[in-house]
Amino acid sequence: MSDLVTRFAPSPTGHLHLGHAHSALFGWTTARAGGGRFLLRIEDIDPVRCRPEHERDLIEDLAWLGLDWDGPVRRQSEHFDDYRAALARLESLGVLYPCFCTRKDIAAEIARAGAAPHGPDGPLYPGTCRHRGADERAARIAAGEAWALRLDVAAARALTGPLRWHDRAKGWQEATPELLGDVVLARKDTPTSYHLSVTVDDHLQGVTLVTRGEDLFFATHLHRLLQALLGYDPPDHHHHGLLRNAAGERLAKRDRAQSLRSLRAEGRSPAEVRALAGFPD
Repeated sequence: MSDLVTRFAPSPTGHLHLGHAHSALFGWTTARAGGGRFLLRIEDIDPVRCRPEHERDLIEDLAWLGLDWDGPVRRQSEHFDDYRAALARLESLGVLYPCFCTRKDIAAEIARAGAAPHGPDGPLYPGTCRHRGADERAARIAAGEAWALRLDVAAARALTGPLRWHDRAKGWQEATPELLGDVVLARKDTPTSYHLSVTVDDHLQGVTLVTRGEDLFFATHLHRLLQALLGYDPPDHHHHGLLRNAAGERLAKRDRAQSLRSLRAEGRSPAEVRALAGFPD
């Protein structure tokens, strides 16, 4: 067996659709063709939106589709201590700061600024809380205010220097995490975020090739910075294309893209659904 390890990491917030099937099949076929391992990870850090019945259904759908995985399923909600340890490491480096801004506060600050910097997902956080004093931060936390821990990207970059990462489809990339700004890595009641947990999990699970949709291409710039700060070896990447509907829009749960379960209910076979997902037998 080779040292190739890929993974599929859905969130159990609803039923899987064809876009999920494409991503899962991409990682699975890549691993199996290369004699490697394929892992399944459940990204369930949101206790409000993530539900056990959705996890049960997605595992059943993946098995029906013909996928198998190596080793036990990793559930992020069972590994908060791993993320706390990573946060402690980042805290010791002086690259985190508490942010007390609400979404309304951020929108108002951006409006006052007139021309706020933009990233791939819209206006960036303006850094309102970055320069608050230690006494003010401690007092507001002690008073019970809601807060989020943000990554000071400029401070982090000063520690790491230039970085790069490799995408199998697009070649070597110079890491530019500034594109996403000072992102949230944890909140008062949740010791992690997508960016932190996926970076930690891929390292702890020994993932050597991260396969995921091209919509997450810019997130990888930030993940490369976190890997350097945490002392992780960077994996290789392959950002695949996205399945789109007739209007050219990418398939998404929020748009009620047709689910695998509804296709099953229509009598479609696994082979037919694999073909619809871009992987004909």
